[in-house]
Amino acid sequence: MTLASLIESLLGSDTPVAIEGYDGSRIGPADARATIVLRSPDAVVRIVQNPGELGFARAYVTGELDVEGDMFEALSLRDLLPKIQLGPAQWVQAAQLAGRAVLHRLPTPPEEAHLRGRRHSRQRDRAAVSHHYDVSNEFYRLFLGPSMTYSCALWSSPEATLEDAQAAKYDLVCHKLDLRPGQRLLDVGCGWGGMVTHAAGHYGAEAVGVTLSARQVEWASKAIAEAGMASDGVVRLQDYRDIADGPYDAISSIGMFEHVGVARLREYFAHLYELVEPGGRVLNHGISRQPAPTSPARVRLPAPVQARISPHTSRDSFLDRYVFPDGELHEVGSVVSVMQEVGFEVRHVESLREHYALTLRAWVANLESHWDEAVETVGAGRARVWRLYMAASALNFEAGRTSIHQVLAVRPEDGRSGIPLRPGLG
Repeated sequence: MTLASLIESLLGSDTPVAIEGYDGSRIGPADARATIVLRSPDAVVRIVQNPGELGFARAYVTGELDVEGDMFEALSLRDLLPKIQLGPAQWVQAAQLAGRAVLHRLPTPPEEAHLRGRRHSRQRDRAAVSHHYDVSNEFYRLFLGPSMTYSCALWSSPEATLEDAQAAKYDLVCHKLDLRPGQRLLDVGCGWGGMVTHAAGHYGAEAVGVTLSARQVEWASKAIAEAGMASDGVVRLQDYRDIADGPYDAISSIGMFEHVGVARLREYFAHLYELVEPGGRVLNHGISRQPAPTSPARVRLPAPVQARISPHTSRDSFLDRYVFPDGELHEVGSVVSVMQEVGFEVRHVESLREHYALTLRAWVANLESHWDEAVETVGAGRARVWRLYMAASALNFEAGRTSIHQVLAVRPEDGRSGIPLRPGLG
């Protein structure tokens, strides 16, 4: 009995990548661009106890499983993971390989989130945001680059630089909002203050950003002061539900509302409606999921397809446990409907799906080129989490499993939208 034979019984013999065991056995193409290496019997324990992506992910985060070569190529294996089912014979084989350890639960890696309290309560939302964003400003700088912008960029071509693409994204948002000097802008979920500094510095806006991350406030406040914009831009540690200093002329929300939750979506947009001036514009930029089938027939969907239409990530998924706890994706049609139900008039919807794939690949390249620094800054486990999730997300956007949309809406004033007839939106 070899480890390779057990893996082959779970995944089949035609694996797209090579797999090597700690016992020296191997399956897969001889010329594979990526090799998955199981370095410890504990990797077997994790995989058989949680067959599917969570078991493999835990083994990778701990280093019990490693990837040599192209991470994107290695992730082609994931399409086989939902099919894994262990029979009695395979449990016996696993016990022979890993010993009695297969009967006992291994401790979960410390990078895994364990949130308490009611989902999307203020306290739990703060904990979820802190888990992801309060890791280390220096760590984020290694792969985000000087702009410290953690959202989809706008690429004129794949050869453009990440910095130029992020600046182009901010210009696009400012253009859609028709920002003008002296106007008040609210940026909800402002991250490290990129939109605040861009809107204040390039469009003369009085910009306010809010975030639940103390590390982001620390970074953004320093950056704003160093840029001499303290009189025009500010970032506050604040829950969007507690914002009460409206009205604002325009509101942007870039890569934040994935944290809001389906149950609070109406409350979220209703509050933005209250905060924006009549005639003011709101732009919501967020990741979206595929729509659910509308056929009345009850069709049993394959696991990969069902994962596309789920409103939130599975509680047993790698993303929910390690990356975005409590994250929920919304179908863009339902977003438009909710925005209009609370009083907005939606005027423009744009998909940037391919742009996010390019952005994520740029981040992965930056992280890999600064790997030793990343490990020194946050530890190997945390660096592995980010490498895995960003590479997998890039493939999701490329395959159309997920998308991202900018939805531009206006709070009408006496039937007037303020949107020009043609051309453009400025």
